[in-house]
Amino acid sequence: MPELQLPRLTLVLGGARSGKSRYGEELVGRTAPPWTYVATAEAWDTEMAERIAHHRARRNASWQTLDAPLYLAAAVAGLTRPALVDCLTLWLSNVMLAGRDVDAESEALLAALACAPGPLVVVSNEVGLGIVPDTPLGRAFRDAQGRLNQRVAAAADRVIFMAAGLTLNLK
Repeated sequence: MPELQLPRLTLVLGGARSGKSRYGEELVGRTAPPWTYVATAEAWDTEMAERIAHHRARRNASWQTLDAPLYLAAAVAGLTRPALVDCLTLWLSNVMLAGRDVDAESEALLAALACAPGPLVVVSNEVGLGIVPDTPLGRAFRDAQGRLNQRVAAAADRVIFMAAGLTLNLK
């Protein structure tokens, strides 16, 4: 692939299995290596461990993985080369389940994103297109994720929506 000049901050949104992560990897992979993959997932069960292994197997030796399931703002603040953050949705769920202050953590992340040198691609799920969750925690998560996505999209230079592996440029 030819080298691509990415904007400083790109947000890639979409539903589950829409191709967000793969597309984010392709975008970052079109810049000069080495690259950083900031991973927010934690392997709490076999199925998630398999998903993480699948993602890792896709990446070549030019990628350095940085695990940041909770301390994403600090990880972003320390970036010095092209990076992919995958994903805000898992990070936010980690923050909520850990009982941390969602607003404070989101503010810290937005401040780090504003100062990140880039190019930086951030992946997040669009959770507002599905059914209304039937639990208070589920509704609180959906609402917090929607607010976070809006704020990151406002700060981003480019926003892409993924559906069925296809891209739609929103910004």
